[in-house]
Amino acid sequence: MKNNTKMLVLSALFTALACIATMIIKIPIPGGIGYIHPGDVVVILSGIILGPVHGFFAAGIGSALADLLSGYSIYAPVTFAVKGLVALCVAHVYRLMIRRFKKLTILVCTLINVAFVVCGYFGFEAVIYQVPVALVGIPANFVQTGCGMVLTFVLYPAITAIPEIKQMLYRKYHQSTGCDR
Repeated sequence: MKNNTKMLVLSALFTALACIATMIIKIPIPGGIGYIHPGDVVVILSGIILGPVHGFFAAGIGSALADLLSGYSIYAPVTFAVKGLVALCVAHVYRLMIRRFKKLTILVCTLINVAFVVCGYFGFEAVIYQVPVALVGIPANFVQTGCGMVLTFVLYPAITAIPEIKQMLYRKYHQSTGCDR
């Protein structure tokens, strides 16, 4: 019971962090096409720390809430799907790679974010606005996710050095083979 409560609290915390990190710290990208924010870091860390299921919902709901509360409600459904899938895939890739390819693992996890964000939003905008308009957003999505990569490399060691998080990750990824813990 204690573990379930801890996971519920951590999931709620990451949901709120994803929303706040996306909404509060915004650096507009020149040309008015989106903004840079640290929300991608929270999405990636949600997958790593919470695992695939809890990470999916925390990242998806938190990021979609940021869209809803910031006036980008048309993007909320695609944001829920894209950010949730990023966390889900990151959780699985992290589990598969962390024991053998420690230094490469975070790079691959951040590249998953780049691929899903760039392709996911391009696909959505191509349907909603048409392909030429969707193409305009690709560079902005690369800038946003590139900044997310850099921030992830900076924050991952600090977050995973927190004793409680470090112990949780060790139990999750080094003592068991279960992927949905």
